[in-house]
Amino acid sequence: MVSRVIPVDPFDLVIFGGTGDLARRKILPGLFRRFNSGQMPEEARIIGAARSDMGREAFQDMIRKAVEEFGGPHDPEALTEFVGRLDYVAVDAMGDGGWEDLKGKLRAGVVRAFYFSVGPSLFGALAERLRGFGLADDDSRVVVEKPFGHDLASARALNVTLREHFHEEQIYRIDHYLGKETVQNLMAVRFGNMLFEPLWNAQYVDHIQITVAETVDVGGRGGYYDKAGAMRDMVQNHLMQLLCLIAMEPPARFEPDSVRDEKLKVIRALDPVDYHQIVRGQYEADDSQPGYRAHVDNQRSTTESFVAMKLAISNWRWAGTPFYLRTGKKLRARASEIAVVFKDAPHSIFGPEAGTHRNVLTIRLQPNEGMTLGVTIKEPGPGGMRLIDVPLDMSFADALGPDAEDVPDAYERLIMDVIRGNQTLFMRGDEVEAAWAWTDPIIEGWTARGDVPKPYDAGSSGPEDALMLMHKDELKVARYPGLRAGRLTGRPMARTPAQASREEEA
Repeated sequence: MVSRVIPVDPFDLVIFGGTGDLARRKILPGLFRRFNSGQMPEEARIIGAARSDMGREAFQDMIRKAVEEFGGPHDPEALTEFVGRLDYVAVDAMGDGGWEDLKGKLRAGVVRAFYFSVGPSLFGALAERLRGFGLADDDSRVVVEKPFGHDLASARALNVTLREHFHEEQIYRIDHYLGKETVQNLMAVRFGNMLFEPLWNAQYVDHIQITVAETVDVGGRGGYYDKAGAMRDMVQNHLMQLLCLIAMEPPARFEPDSVRDEKLKVIRALDPVDYHQIVRGQYEADDSQPGYRAHVDNQRSTTESFVAMKLAISNWRWAGTPFYLRTGKKLRARASEIAVVFKDAPHSIFGPEAGTHRNVLTIRLQPNEGMTLGVTIKEPGPGGMRLIDVPLDMSFADALGPDAEDVPDAYERLIMDVIRGNQTLFMRGDEVEAAWAWTDPIIEGWTARGDVPKPYDAGSSGPEDALMLMHKDELKVARYPGLRAGRLTGRPMARTPAQASREEEA
């Protein structure tokens, strides 16, 4: 299988915050890979912009080292050619310094895109100066990083600020989860296969689990994270977008507003969540590492590093089907997965001794991107009809072979979509506001009640209360190899002693 690389139009891409961590770790190494694949035309130019007073050569040397560290295997000659396309301008985001110099480096007749790889507090100032100094016009594009506000009021204010200078069609709110290959495959699996779409509803789906588990701690983000928590940092954006793609109705066409209209309908159909259906957690110290409160330098912190919740969507497709979302740091395994658990067969011809068996479709976002469909078969050997569950497993690495290495990462794909002017994988302003309108009452309820997160051991599956959230519904999830969603909190299916023994050995 050979992937097609379609070059984009010539462009000038200005990266504000071009010396920052995100630019060095993700944006510029990703652009180098697109250059190396032949997707960037000869006329493409990239300009870093930041407060630092450095020259072009110093910036090029910084990015060369960043690509060598974060960009993976590379051809030194190709890297030299790539950094030769880089330029740099020192600008004052809050003042007038450097803007005329930056304007002089931009060319007419090419796509102009401005990447705001800075904090949201600077979005308004940058947007105002781009217009005021004549760098941007009605065909220019601006890319803004999350967080898109801290609550509904700040999100609305941010949208108003951006729309004072740019049309909604020019604003690209980037959520890197939407650029993952497997996330996009959610739509391909649902709407490109007759096998699944007729079953994708409350009549056949028992429940759906969306899990984003991390083994790392808050790291150097302690100051930000203690003000945000898992709800604002992960649920309101990343998990919400995964939920929308899983639950949305088929759009009329695969185009930006058709897709985003259907996602918005899902958010607006979400029921308010009773606080009994939510579990917050905070990881504690272990023998070798400090706990959350030490990491954020706040011994009285009541911010959550873990959230699990049960959601309901009030529409005809999903009425009565629970959705379970969970995310957290310092958990047992790193896994981002969606498990679609189908209902039992209406009648088993094999008798009660065969146990309970369910089909589970698992979409793995990371690591080892791919999909697993659990099916029930007869256990080989004599002695009657013994049923076991086995996976039909498709990982990109196995299915695509060497071409799997050429699959662009999220930032690569999304930046190229910006240049193409394709907003399908970017959040619209009303999506952001609807997500905050649903999220705010949950957070406000925690504050009003004085809720304190439940402690959990680092390296565990989270608080015990989160395990009970699903157990109360007597959910049963097959433990297929690789189904980490089930391993984290799901309740195992009935198994024969032989099956149990094999699982323990695995």
